[in-house]
Amino acid sequence: MDRVNTPVDILIDAGHGGIDGGAYYKTTLEKDVTLTIARLLYNQLSAKGYTVVLNRTGDYALSDDNSWLNTRSRHQKDLAQRKHLMKSLSPKITISLHANISSNPNHHGPLVLYQKNNQSFMLADVMQHTLNNLYKRVELPRPGQNLYLLNHSICPTVLVEIGFISNPVDRERMTDPLQQKQIVSAISSAVDHYFFMFNQRHSRK
Repeated sequence: MDRVNTPVDILIDAGHGGIDGGAYYKTTLEKDVTLTIARLLYNQLSAKGYTVVLNRTGDYALSDDNSWLNTRSRHQKDLAQRKHLMKSLSPKITISLHANISSNPNHHGPLVLYQKNNQSFMLADVMQHTLNNLYKRVELPRPGQNLYLLNHSICPTVLVEIGFISNPVDRERMTDPLQQKQIVSAISSAVDHYFFMFNQRHSRK
């Protein structure tokens, strides 16, 4: 994780990592997809002047950094460590990146999940809209009712399912370098819109 001494505008949560590969199709792993998108998003948002933190920069599990939680559950340690980072950094927003999966290969498109608060919904709504434009979809954002990260985050947080790893079109979109940049540009544009709506000046480096 990057170390910063200035106020954090955006925390990017790269889903899964290390032993936890997440969803997969053959050799395409969610943990690799989310890390690649997260790195590109980090670079683009940083270039715009935002203060951004990426919670993992390589293929490792965040549970490995958690030596303070007394449990044998790697999954619980992983989630608790993500929460701990949010609490210690106090970002203005958090974006958690994931890839969806379905037993039906025809299911496709992005989905943004939000918390039970207005700012999270507004961030999810604008982000869903920009991704819908890219994917040619008309999906609406949905509440993430049973998701630990959304229920325990201290700042407006959204969980972005960037597509279905089980769908060939989505899978190509999330693994092709050019299309990855298009996904990142859509998310980055939504972040700009959100900060403009709430008149939050982001920290300049």
